[in-house]
Amino acid sequence: MDLTGKVALVTGGNGGLGQRICHALARHGVHVAVVYARSREQAEGVAAELAAQHGIEAAAFACDLEDGAAAEVAVAAVLERFGRLDILVNDAAFNIAIPFADLDTLTVELWEKMMAINLTGPFRLIKAAAPHLKVHGEGRVVNISSVAGLGPSGSSVAYAVSKAGLIHLTRCMAVALAPKVLVNCVAPGLLEGTRATANLPADLVARSAAGAVLGKAADKDDCADMVVAMCRTTTMTGQTVVIDSGRVFH
Repeated sequence: MDLTGKVALVTGGNGGLGQRICHALARHGVHVAVVYARSREQAEGVAAELAAQHGIEAAAFACDLEDGAAAEVAVAAVLERFGRLDILVNDAAFNIAIPFADLDTLTVELWEKMMAINLTGPFRLIKAAAPHLKVHGEGRVVNISSVAGLGPSGSSVAYAVSKAGLIHLTRCMAVALAPKVLVNCVAPGLLEGTRATANLPADLVARSAAGAVLGKAADKDDCADMVVAMCRTTTMTGQTVVIDSGRVFH
C-alpha cells in the first residue's frame, strides 16, 4: 500500500525508537503527529526536523496515557490539525527494573502505572482512533511490545505482563477491527539509546546483549522499518514480529 499522504499518530514519538519510527514513516510520505507525555520541547523539535528533512507535515501533541480522557482528546486534536487519521503506532511505554522475586518493591501503584501506560493506554487510543481509521478502509495499528511479553523475563513482572497483554490485544483487535483496519505488533529485544533501556541496570543490559546469538542489541532502524512494512501490508494482521538479534524464538 502506498503511504504517501497518510497521517500517523505515534505515541512516544520523541523517544529513541519513536523518533526512528517517525522518520521511517515520513520517508514514505506520511504526515506525522508526534505524541508526547511531558517533553513538549523535544517533541516539537522532532516534528520540526521531520518536516524539514522529509517535506511532510508534522506537529507535536500531548497525551498522558495515565489520564483516562487523554486518548480521545489527542485523537481529536490530530484530526483537527490534519483532517484524517490512517495509522496509529503505540510506542510509548513505562519501564522500571525490579527483580521478579522482589514483590515488595513491585507495589500496586507501580503495577497500575505500567498497566495504564503500556496496555490500557494503547487500548484507549485504539478505541478512540478506530472510527477514523476505518473511514478509508485502509487503517493500520502497530503496537510496540517487547520480547518480555513472550516469556517470564524482562525488567519486572509488571512490565512483562503488560507487554504480553499488548501482544494479545493485537490479536484481539485484529479480529475486532477487520477487515478495514489491520493490527500488528513489533516485539523488540534490548534496544540501546532509549529511555526504557536507560532505566535498566548496566549489568542487565550487558547480559541481554550477550545472550543474543548475534551478540548485540537489536537495531532501532530494523524495528522502525518493520513498522513501515506493517503499515504497507494488505494481508498481514494479528501478528507479532520479534526483532532481538536472536534471543527469543517463538
